Amino acid sequence: MTSRLALAARRPARSLPITIRNQVLFTLVIGASLAVLVAGFVGYAPNRLVSGRPIALWAAADPLSTAGILALGAILLTACLMTPSRTLHYVVAVLAAALLLLALAAAGHAASILTIGAKPASRISLGAAFWTLIACAALAVVDALQRLAVGPAARVLAVAVIASGAVVLATSGTFDALSIAREYDSRHQVFADALLRHVTLVAASVGAAVAIGFPLGVAVVRNPHLQGPVFAILNTLQTIPSIALFGLLIVPLSLLTTVVPQLAVLGIAGIGVAPAIIALVLYALLPVVRNTSAGLTGVDSAIVEAARGMGLTRRQIFWQVELPLAFPVLIAGLRIVTVQAIGLAVVAALIGAGGLGTFVFEGLGQYAVDLVLLGTLPAIVLALAADFMLQILAAVLPSRLAP
Repeated sequence: MTSRLALAARRPARSLPITIRNQVLFTLVIGASLAVLVAGFVGYAPNRLVSGRPIALWAAADPLSTAGILALGAILLTACLMTPSRTLHYVVAVLAAALLLLALAAAGHAASILTIGAKPASRISLGAAFWTLIACAALAVVDALQRLAVGPAARVLAVAVIASGAVVLATSGTFDALSIAREYDSRHQVFADALLRHVTLVAASVGAAVAIGFPLGVAVVRNPHLQGPVFAILNTLQTIPSIALFGLLIVPLSLLTTVVPQLAVLGIAGIGVAPAIIALVLYALLPVVRNTSAGLTGVDSAIVEAARGMGLTRRQIFWQVELPLAFPVLIAGLRIVTVQAIGLAVVAALIGAGGLGTFVFEGLGQYAVDLVLLGTLPAIVLALAADFMLQILAAVLPSRLAP
């Protein structure tokens, strides 16, 4: 007995294995940590034409912000090892949102510190570590909310809180020293016009695509023999590159305005808004028609027969039964169309349609990265906002429309 105890005492104690209970959060924290360690949080350049010198987080930001970011990262890493619970998911969502806002504040403060004593032509841009940290924090918030399976109200509240924090930082002048803010300050009126033009292009094209594509999708369902030729044409349109389609519309529209000069008075020409909207509508038709057809075809035939047996007319069955049941699929198609139109509208600036793409191509021509970001970041925000609002719409309306 004594010898067994002695042998047991000599054996090395086995360490308990570390179990990662949240693989997604662990990946995000590790990815953000590596980016902070190896990449620059901000970049410093003597002028807008020279590539910036990357500066690490601890060398650029103030010690308090750096310590806060590191502390929040360590706490989130610890949360990966804890047993999942609703309380823990709420804590992770709050901490990730705080990390996102703190990273924004740290970038603004870092730019303010670096501009002290610098030449007026110097530029402070956001680095790869900043973008990675922001993206990982935002994805951590999304993951926590998905694990909580919260409703639309909670998701809207989370987005509103984060957006409000960012707006407070912006209005307080935290980002004024950043080069992208300086680009905006010198072009704020042009930016407002470009943003309005971009939204107008998207709204007009999506509205026209829905007005054309929805009846066409219903016609395809009611007349199956139309499905082959209709989808063949729409699939062909989708294969044409966007720049090529914009270019192909220049000649026929120019000839049309020559034959009918009154069209030029309405703003229709070979370049400008008209070809841009036409091209965006042509690209948007396939998702609208396909999802309309799929949504209506997916309605259970037994439900339709039951409605017919209750004495409902064909029109009543369509509006009161088929359309509400197909609504989630229709909204999914609308989400695709809207996000696609926001992206393609950027390219439409090449044919004089205006919009946010103006800054993108002007920045590319001048090798000014921050000017490119002035066009791309609002387009990304518009796409994310449109997708989010349509997700909320898809979650709220079906219960009210259901028969």
